[in-house]
Amino acid sequence: MCGIAGVMMRDRRAPDAGVLAALAAALVHRGPDGGGSHVEGAVGLVHRRLAIIDLTTGDQPLYGPGGTALVVNGEIYNDPALRAARPGAPFRTHSDCEPILFLYAEHGLDFAAHLRGMYALALSDPKTGRLVLARDPFGIKPLYYVENEAGFAFASEPQALLRAGLARAEIDPVRRAELLQLKFTTGSATIFPAIRRVLPGETLVIEAGRIVARRQLARLPARPEIHPATSADLDRVLGESVAVHLRSDVPYGLFLSGGIDSSALLWLMHRISGERVRAITIGYDGADADDESEAALAVARAVGARCERISMTEADFWAMAPRIAACLDDPTTDAAALPTWFLGRAAGGKLKVTLCGEGGDEMFAGYGRYRRAVAPWRFVQRPARQRGVFDGIPGLDLSGWREGLTAAERREAEGRNPLQALQAVDCAEWLPNDLLIKLDRCLMAHGVEGRTPFVDPEIAAFAFALPDRSKVSWRLGKLALRRWLAERLPEARPFARKRGFKPPVARWIAAKGERLVPLIARSPGIRAFAPPETVARVFARGDGQATWSLLFYALWHAHHILGIAPEGDVEAVLAASGEGQR
Repeated sequence: MCGIAGVMMRDRRAPDAGVLAALAAALVHRGPDGGGSHVEGAVGLVHRRLAIIDLTTGDQPLYGPGGTALVVNGEIYNDPALRAARPGAPFRTHSDCEPILFLYAEHGLDFAAHLRGMYALALSDPKTGRLVLARDPFGIKPLYYVENEAGFAFASEPQALLRAGLARAEIDPVRRAELLQLKFTTGSATIFPAIRRVLPGETLVIEAGRIVARRQLARLPARPEIHPATSADLDRVLGESVAVHLRSDVPYGLFLSGGIDSSALLWLMHRISGERVRAITIGYDGADADDESEAALAVARAVGARCERISMTEADFWAMAPRIAACLDDPTTDAAALPTWFLGRAAGGKLKVTLCGEGGDEMFAGYGRYRRAVAPWRFVQRPARQRGVFDGIPGLDLSGWREGLTAAERREAEGRNPLQALQAVDCAEWLPNDLLIKLDRCLMAHGVEGRTPFVDPEIAAFAFALPDRSKVSWRLGKLALRRWLAERLPEARPFARKRGFKPPVARWIAAKGERLVPLIARSPGIRAFAPPETVARVFARGDGQATWSLLFYALWHAHHILGIAPEGDVEAVLAASGEGQR
């Protein structure tokens, strides 16, 4: 796993060396094991490496036929098959990314259709004068770009483009409204007006510093042929995905929540590797916390795994929340980012690779909105996400917050039944722009690679072809996965009610409400859309997500817009951001 960045100048002059150096410096945390660069003509590429596969010869850029140069942030899981299909190819390394160069030589811009993995990449082709960018179909790995009169620039994180002076740290009010109401932002636009996302599955072609073509890979079947499947069928598909995700030349482990998804991964890792799995779980203080660490430890004992329990306390929250907000440059107000960051910190220095359960709910229909979609009563079948976090609070202008989601719902509904359409929307927006951003930033902040075996094209094709009744009832979701796990690891109690994975943020924030309200109200980021009396109303209502959203945004704005270092605790950072507002 790595960080990549680069530029293509519009006037054909060589890229500025200082800009390339600034891009690379901003991505060091993503690749602490080394770096490389390539400059030819108007194109410059930089790479920061976190060495996972081919530790000795896998440095990038990689070079291929016709002088092509490649930088990749990702893992290509079908690398062995791609190499075996090309016995005469002059491979120079054992890097899992090198076959991409030969796929491009053979298939041109259709090369990405032959990849199985998580990736964001840039390929410079001097013969055609092209710069080609591509991102995996589910958007597991991030990629952002800026296109302006000077040319085209890209990076693994928006903050790198900002630090290199390629974009300004300004706020798009519609994206801010989305963030506050939905907890994430949709589509290609980011909260920074000049910076856009390469969409999941998208390939961009850039010539002379301008985007001249786009291609899009499908992530899910548009009209899946529905067929029932046995437990053995599911076992085969899951096992094969976990097996390819275990390829690594460095120590790996698992984040174990005690829920269905991570418990399934634990059992498969144990079966496939034949080794004692290393796992990490997290717990919290207080009876109101969604703490399943004891369940995680019990599951670990059942398979003989070595599971470390870490704790996140209230003091940890106040001390580290500014750093967590700082690492989420493409922001999400999902409070699950907090334990993810602490798990990443615990893994750093011990494990370079961890398997994670993200995607299980989207693929196998685990959310309540999926159950409502198949409920037999019309009054239960209400549309998903019709209300935002801040609905009903006067004094806020959050207009336009649902436009992107509405467009996604229309786009993904074609040829699908209501349950499939909901899953498709989540795979297009919620998964890449909340869950996978959270995972990527919170782990890469500590030099750890997160792998998601459920977010895989083979699993997606299998799961979407299941009948609705095999996935969800009006009372319970993930039926196929629960039944499979009950046969193999009953200690996981797959039919028991799960409490979740989030810390008791609402209680922690409420305890300091009187001190926080004036600090948050003075934040320039908050004052731009909410007067002080509105902030007070939000805290008086006692909605934990709403109060966390305001606190997070104030901390995020302090760092990414005002440039305040996240070195102090929450109150210190808020005080520093509000000094000019007194």
